[in-house]
Amino acid sequence: MKIISYNVNGIRAAMRKGFIEWLQAADPDVVCIQETKANKDQVDIAEIEAAGYPFHYWFSAQKKGYSGVAIFCKKEPNHIEYGTGIASMDFEGRTIRVDYDDVSVISLYLPSGTNIARLEHKFEFMALFQNYINELKKELPNLVICGDYNICHEAIDIHDPVRNKNVSGFLPVEREWIGNFIDSGFIDSFRHFNKEPDNYTWWSYRANSRANNKGWRIDYNMVSQPLQENMRRAVILPNAMHSDHCPLMVELEF
Repeated sequence: MKIISYNVNGIRAAMRKGFIEWLQAADPDVVCIQETKANKDQVDIAEIEAAGYPFHYWFSAQKKGYSGVAIFCKKEPNHIEYGTGIASMDFEGRTIRVDYDDVSVISLYLPSGTNIARLEHKFEFMALFQNYINELKKELPNLVICGDYNICHEAIDIHDPVRNKNVSGFLPVEREWIGNFIDSGFIDSFRHFNKEPDNYTWWSYRANSRANNKGWRIDYNMVSQPLQENMRRAVILPNAMHSDHCPLMVELEF
């Protein structure tokens, strides 16, 4: 089972840049989308279905053109869960889950901390999400949580750890949280297979950052511990250019 996570920074814009052709070539079984910035009825879903994804599920923000997550599937899931049931987490459309026999897959778009108010919201979301997942794992132990976590974990995950140490996304409290999240029973699938530096998933549009590979690794496919033996590979796909993020893939065998 091939699972891809991709913050597309606007699904309609990505589709205009060749996202559908790329999706057909990449050929995942499940693709988790973040930052759709659209409601389902604003998207040409016929293109998505023609690409081989007849089952697609959308959880959009209440605010138009903002945030939003989706999951596209080749095979129909047993169940779809829209949001967490926690209002303060769900009004911006940040989590959606599909359940299969062997695995449940979540598309997550964790808030960024662009200012003090948003940072406080991010911290609240982080705490609530950890509690939510702690409970969910009791019912569904085989979880893959894909998405934009908006946090770099270690110095290796950011191009300039010294200069960015006081910037949201690399604050000590954020790094500690994601470390604790992993320690609560998850595997950072990319780092499980690849310990090399200079592997990033997001680049600023400023200062030619992507061309110079001055990036941040803030997107993850987190795999719950019971699935460790099922993991076959995990890679970042930096050549996909539909967004300021790039996609990442994890492959499981059942």
